[in-house]
Amino acid sequence: MSRIGKKPVELPKGVTAEVKGQTIEVKGPKGTRSFTATDDVDMIVEDGSVSVKPRGLSKRARQQWGMTRSMIENLTVGVSEGFKKELEIQGVGYRAQMQGKTLKLALGYSHDVNFETPEGVTITAPKQTEIVVEGIDQQLVGQVAANIREWRRPEPYKGKGIRYKGEFVFRKEGKKK
Repeated sequence: MSRIGKKPVELPKGVTAEVKGQTIEVKGPKGTRSFTATDDVDMIVEDGSVSVKPRGLSKRARQQWGMTRSMIENLTVGVSEGFKKELEIQGVGYRAQMQGKTLKLALGYSHDVNFETPEGVTITAPKQTEIVVEGIDQQLVGQVAANIREWRRPEPYKGKGIRYKGEFVFRKEGKKK
């Protein structure tokens, strides 16, 4: 039995869910998201919550049961609160600034890196050393943050680079004489 799948997903105030076949559409104050589940599960909307039940006892049905419930919960959180990833930049001369929909990054290369903001995500740079990625799609927000971080990952000797806020970077000791 799936411990995650057993719990119903509570719909917050102002969020509605509608099931059409194997597709669930969740509407909220921040937008609309949908998810198409496999034929191994049933989704039921009742009393301001969404329940997921497996169709049978096969291994695949049990796997899809918990995964579908987690996906529905992510949809409801996304349309009600949204998702946010914060990045911080460390290093002398490393900075970020927004110019329209383009994030300009000075990361020690001979040129500035221009990162275009994809559709469905908002990027802000409140300080020169901070970047905030926000949106209603958790996967897209995480992927955009990872793509920005990929331009200059934190290195272990001086700790310079782009890191997630609160990320621990294992530091190494340099060469000794």
